Amino acid sequence: MSPFYLARSASKLVRRITSEVSVELKILSEKWRLLLAGLVFQYIHGLAARGVHYLHQPGPTLQDLGFMILPELGKERGYISETLFTFIFLSFVLWTFHPFMLHTKRFYTVLIWRRVLAFLCASQFLRIITFYSTQLPGPNYHCREGSPLARLPPPQNAAEVLLINFPRGVIYGCGDLIFSSHMIFTLVFVITYQKYGSIRFVKMIAWCIAIAQSLLIISSRKHYSVDVVVAWYTVNLVVFFVDKKLTELPDRSAGSAPILPVSTKDKDTKLKEENTRSLNSNSGDSADRV
Repeated sequence: MSPFYLARSASKLVRRITSEVSVELKILSEKWRLLLAGLVFQYIHGLAARGVHYLHQPGPTLQDLGFMILPELGKERGYISETLFTFIFLSFVLWTFHPFMLHTKRFYTVLIWRRVLAFLCASQFLRIITFYSTQLPGPNYHCREGSPLARLPPPQNAAEVLLINFPRGVIYGCGDLIFSSHMIFTLVFVITYQKYGSIRFVKMIAWCIAIAQSLLIISSRKHYSVDVVVAWYTVNLVVFFVDKKLTELPDRSAGSAPILPVSTKDKDTKLKEENTRSLNSNSGDSADRV
C-alpha cells in the first residue's frame, strides 16, 4: 500500500470525523438536558447502592435453584463475569460511536445515548425501590458473615457517603440485590442493538452473550437467581413502554429528514423547490389531458 494512498485515506477519515463531530455537537447543543439528567442519575444510582450497604445484615445464603444447578466459580474465577461484562460495555460504546468513522450512519450518537440513558434510568429507579424495600443477605463472598466488607461502619461525615469510592465501592457493595444492575446494562445494550444494529449474526451472538452473562452472574454468586430473572422481564417491559413514549430515531441511511433545525433561508429555498416541482407536475398533467 503506497504512502500516497495511506495519506489520502487518512485525510478522508479526518474529514469524516470532523464533519460528524460538527453535526453531533449541534445536536448536543439542542438535546443536552436529558443526557445530563441521565448521567447525573448514574451517580444517584451509585449513591443509593452505597447507602443500602450500610443497612446490609449478613446471614445464611438463601436457598437458590440456580446455586443448586450451576457450579460455583469461586473467588479465583469470579473475575470471568466482570470480564464478560466489561467486553459487553466497551463493545456497545464503540458501536455507538462508529458513525464517526464508518460510512454506515444509521443513527446519531447523541440521540442513541439519550435513548439508552432513558432506559437505564427508568430501570435503575425501579431497582432502587426494590432493593430498599427488602435487604437480602448477600450471596457474594465479601458479603458473607465474617467478611470485613459485609458491614459498613456508620459514616463519620457526609463526604464519606457522597464519595461512593468508585470503583471499589461498586464492586464490593452489598445489599443492592433485586434486581441485577449488570443485567440492566447488558439487556439495554442488547435490545438497543437488536433494534438499531444492522448485522443479524451479531444480534444472535449478543443475545447468547446476554444469556451467558446471566449464568456467570449466578455462578460467581454475585446475585441470586431471582435478581437475574426479575431483570430479564423488568428491563424488557421498561424498554417496551419507555420506547413508546420517545420520538423514534431518524434513520440516516434512508435519507430521512434532517434532525437539525434548518434556517429560514433553507426553508424558503426548500419551499420554492417544492412549488416548482408542483407546477411542473401540474403542467405535465394538463399536457396529458390535452
